[in-house]
Amino acid sequence: MVALITGASSGIGRDIACLLSSKGYDLILVARSKDKLNELKNQLKTNIKIIPMDLENIDNVKKLYDEVKNDNIDILINNAGFGLIGTFDKTSMDKELSMIDLNIKAVHVLTKLFLKDFIKRDSGYILNVASSAAFAQGPLMATYYSTKSYVYSLTLAIYEELRRINSHVNISCLCPGPVDTNFNNVANCEFKVKALSSQYVANYALKKMFKKKLLIIPGFNIKLLYIFGKIVPNKLKLKIIYNIQNKKMK
Repeated sequence: MVALITGASSGIGRDIACLLSSKGYDLILVARSKDKLNELKNQLKTNIKIIPMDLENIDNVKKLYDEVKNDNIDILINNAGFGLIGTFDKTSMDKELSMIDLNIKAVHVLTKLFLKDFIKRDSGYILNVASSAAFAQGPLMATYYSTKSYVYSLTLAIYEELRRINSHVNISCLCPGPVDTNFNNVANCEFKVKALSSQYVANYALKKMFKKKLLIIPGFNIKLLYIFGKIVPNKLKLKIIYNIQNKKMK
């Protein structure tokens, strides 16, 4: 059994790697930092292949697939991604375009390529890591929220297509709220509410994925927010989200 994990050097990706290795899975770990990947590899007991690679470059994404397509991968974890906070007129366009490349394009390409293989084999799991941000629009984090909405919508649509052909391939969307990872430092923000541990989120995500749950929302409060968001008028929701995001800004 083999799992491919992007964004594997820290946070949720790293903890998913540790859990899957403990279950006997061989792993292919992808991230930019070779040193962090090697450090993680040395802590795990199954066969580990590391691929230091920047998936913001779509040519690299295609090269990654070509490199591992014959490795009989059973699980694809699309975890790599980052955020950015600030008003849309002032945030860096270059960073936002890189975010779109990583958060959307890399997920799209890997999902499509591996899904074709999984359908032919009629087995496999895909876990796309989105965010509770996928459920709304995010003033002060407009691009990040939008990228996660794309991942959420794409995953749900593919789920129904698979269901219609009675496929044994499963696709799930992980939508956590605040998680204690390096996300804050990259996004230049800080959460004002208690964050879940990445270990808890990773464990919860895998448990639900193996149960073939479509939408995976760790934490009772985030589940309530998901329901709350469906009944609140958009303009009021935008005001609430703006105030929440404004408190995060450093």
